[in-house]
Amino acid sequence: MTPTAKHGNFAPLDPAAAAPFYRQIYERFRGAITSGLLKPGDRIPSVRALTQELGLARGTIETAYSLLAAEGYIQARGQAGTIVTPGLKLPPAGGAMPPPGTDAPETSFRPDSVLPFQMGLPALDMFPRKIWARLGAQCVRAMQPSDMAHPSVYGLPGLRAEIAAYLQVSRGIHCAASQVFVTSGYRHTMQLICQALWKAGDRVWLEDPGYPPTRELLEHMHIATVPVPVDRDGLVVAAGIEAAPRARAAVVTPGHQSPLGVSLSLPRRLALLDWATRNRAWIVEDDYDSEYRYVSRPLPALKSLDRDERVLYAGTFSKVLFPGIRLAYLVVPPTQVERFERISQVFAGGSPQLTQAIVTAFIREGHFARHIQRMRKLYAERRDAATAGLESVLGKQARIDAQPGGMHLILRLRGQRSDRRLAASMREHGLYGEALSRWTTAGDGVSALLLGFTNIDSRATAEHLGRRILKLI
Repeated sequence: MTPTAKHGNFAPLDPAAAAPFYRQIYERFRGAITSGLLKPGDRIPSVRALTQELGLARGTIETAYSLLAAEGYIQARGQAGTIVTPGLKLPPAGGAMPPPGTDAPETSFRPDSVLPFQMGLPALDMFPRKIWARLGAQCVRAMQPSDMAHPSVYGLPGLRAEIAAYLQVSRGIHCAASQVFVTSGYRHTMQLICQALWKAGDRVWLEDPGYPPTRELLEHMHIATVPVPVDRDGLVVAAGIEAAPRARAAVVTPGHQSPLGVSLSLPRRLALLDWATRNRAWIVEDDYDSEYRYVSRPLPALKSLDRDERVLYAGTFSKVLFPGIRLAYLVVPPTQVERFERISQVFAGGSPQLTQAIVTAFIREGHFARHIQRMRKLYAERRDAATAGLESVLGKQARIDAQPGGMHLILRLRGQRSDRRLAASMREHGLYGEALSRWTTAGDGVSALLLGFTNIDSRATAEHLGRRILKLI
C-alpha cells in the first residue's frame, strides 16, 4: 500500500529499524513517487491527518515533509493541501532517480575517515601521544582486581571530581562530583536526558540551523522538535516563545553556536533562563568546543548564570583530546541527581574504566590544561592560515565568514551553486566538506560549506587544497 488516501492507509512503521520515523516516512513517499505509484499532481495526506493516523509527534511528520519539499518531490498548496510536484520528471521504469536538485550522497556526521577539512577532528598531529602512552602504562600497571569488575555507571569517581574542579575554574560552574555523569559521547548524553526528563510527545526547541543528529535522535524517541531561528545574537528566544511557549526544553549551543559560530548574547541568555524558570522547562547547554575562542577569553557558561537549576550542562573530550576516546559528561542540577542515578542504572553504558583512569591522570598532572592552551594558540594560527590560503584561491567563488572561535570555517558559495553537490564531489575526490543546507530544517535558503581547519598545517597547504576545490566548483 502507498502512503496516500488514494491507495489505502499508511502501513505501520518499524520501531526497531535503524532509521528514525521521519526518515522511514520520507523513504516511503520518495519510493512511491520514484516508482510511479504516486504521480505528479497527486495529493498526499496532510501533516495533521498523518499525525493522527500514525500517532506520532507532529514535528516528525513535518520533518519528513520538509525533506521531501526541499528535494523537490512535493509542494504545499495551502488550503488545497500538499501534492506531488507537478511536472516532476520521473526516470524510465527501473531507472534510479536521485533527489531532484541534488545528486549528492549525504555524508555521515561521525565518519571514520581522516580527510582534509574533516569536521570535529582536533589536530591529531599535535596530540601528546608519548605522555598519553606513559600514563596508560602506569594505569595498567596499577590496575587491581577490583578495577576489573563492572565500573560505576555514573563514571569513575576520580574523573567526576576532576571534571567538577575543571568546570569551576574554567567555566564558572559550581557543582559537586555527584552531579557529574560520565557518558560515552554526545548521543549517550542526550539519550540519558531524554530517558530521565522527557516523554514521547514533548516539544523541544532546537536551533535552526543546528546539529542534525540532535534532531534525528529526538525524533527517533518521539520528541517533537521545534526549529527556532538563530541570528547574530544567537537563538531568537522570542521566536521560540511564539512557536512553542510551553515547550518542555531547549537544546542550545550558547558559547559557540553550532554551526554559525555566534555567541548567545547576555540579554538572550537571561531571557532564555527566565522562560525556563517560568515554565519549569529545561535547558540543555551543549558546550562542545568553548575552549577555543581566539578574540578574547572563553565566555562564561550559561550554566554559571543559572540560579534556578534549570540548566543541564553537556561537555565532551572529543574536541579537546580526540573522538576515538568516546568520552563526554553531563552536569545535572542537584535536585535531579537521584533521578539520573536511577536512569543510569537501568540504561547502563559509559566508557571503559581504564580509559577514564588515563584521562583522570592526564587532568590531575596538568597535561589537560597545558594541552588546551597549546591548541588554542595553534588553532588561531591554523585558522588564519586556512582562511588566507582559501581566500587567495577561491575569493571569486566564495567568501569566508569571520568567526571568533571554534574548529571550522564557513565557506559561503557565491551564485547559485549547490553546497550538497559540491560536498559530494569533494568526498569523491578525497576531501571533506559538510553542506550547511543539511543543518537547516527546510534544507534550503543557504549554500555554504563547513570546513574543519584544525589539521591544515599551513597557508600553502590551504592554497593547494583550495585549488582542488576550485576544480570541482
